[in-house]
Amino acid sequence: MASTTTTASSTLPLSKPDFPVLSSPRNKKLIVCRTHLQQYPTLRRISNLHRFNSNGFVAFSRLNDQIEENGLSTQDMVSNNDPGIEVQSRIWNWRGYSIRYQYSGNSGPALVLVHGFGANSDHWRKNIPVLAKSHRVYSIDLIGYGYSDKPNPRQFGDNLFYTFETWATQLNEFCIDVIKDEAFFICNSIGGLVGLQAAVMAPQICKGIILLNISLRMLHIKKQPWFGKPLIRSFQNLLRNTALGKYFYKSVATPDSVRGILCQCYHDTSQVTEELVQKILNPGLEPGAADVFLEFICYSAGPLPEELLPQVKCPILIAWGDKDPWEPLELGRNYENFDSVEDFIVLPNVGHCPQDEAPHLVNPLVESFVARHATPSTSTSVSTTI
Repeated sequence: MASTTTTASSTLPLSKPDFPVLSSPRNKKLIVCRTHLQQYPTLRRISNLHRFNSNGFVAFSRLNDQIEENGLSTQDMVSNNDPGIEVQSRIWNWRGYSIRYQYSGNSGPALVLVHGFGANSDHWRKNIPVLAKSHRVYSIDLIGYGYSDKPNPRQFGDNLFYTFETWATQLNEFCIDVIKDEAFFICNSIGGLVGLQAAVMAPQICKGIILLNISLRMLHIKKQPWFGKPLIRSFQNLLRNTALGKYFYKSVATPDSVRGILCQCYHDTSQVTEELVQKILNPGLEPGAADVFLEFICYSAGPLPEELLPQVKCPILIAWGDKDPWEPLELGRNYENFDSVEDFIVLPNVGHCPQDEAPHLVNPLVESFVARHATPSTSTSVSTTI
């Protein structure tokens, strides 16, 4: 497993997780994510010392103190204006529910892009056209989010509906019904738990997973002190079962609040555009969105990343924006020593949503990871047994 570094949701406070760190006997090669030199003065100064072309990108390796040039141009990294790339939106009927998804690309390995809490498939709008040049790309609205159906959680009685198992089943059956093939899962935040859970439940479907700032689930009941658990349950009941919850949601579901939350989790706040604010906010104003929101923020059970990672058989790459205020990098590093994790890459000066804030860093990572692990499919379909 290689560990990569550079030298260069929720707004509630986080605490340090308490779980054992597994070690790996494999040699660790430290590689730095490709990045454009003009964005980071420290890297630019280093490149000048080594007489590199500042118009290109560089990859740094701590192995033998080598610094290598990567000859990609800015246009290669960030261009997504190819007029030949069309992104289409469709509805998939899943178990009687309408699920919105977007797709593009006619050939190559299949990729499924999985959004985080409160987001939707539009959060991948900067990635789909680029990746579709050489892949079949699908971005899905998890049930309860985006423009997918939002069934009221109370109709299921005491059975929880909005769980990682539900979303994982949705993801796997999407691969079976729509893609009809194996796929790579590219996931952000809580979408990472969905991807891991799906890979555990149906390992024959997932070819590999990229986790972008996966949620550490610091509010999980297992990570709370014994004396705090009753208080947490009482607060959750207050949100779910009284008018306080709806009032809280109304205060959050406004342009100013959404903009403020995004500016908190994006390091480069220039990427928090009015377009982005509307794409996050508008689905949240649909009927049922408040119930889903409150149900999930009260969901403190289910799997933890450190419980799922040892069970996953496919390769995993973890990338982490080092300026994430919600999921601290130093805690995320605990995941790099799991055997299934082949690389842990630090994205410099990037926040919680790298795919949208820094697509010029994320898209090449996806392309190189998939190229390493894609194999010619022997069949055009996957098993329908999950």
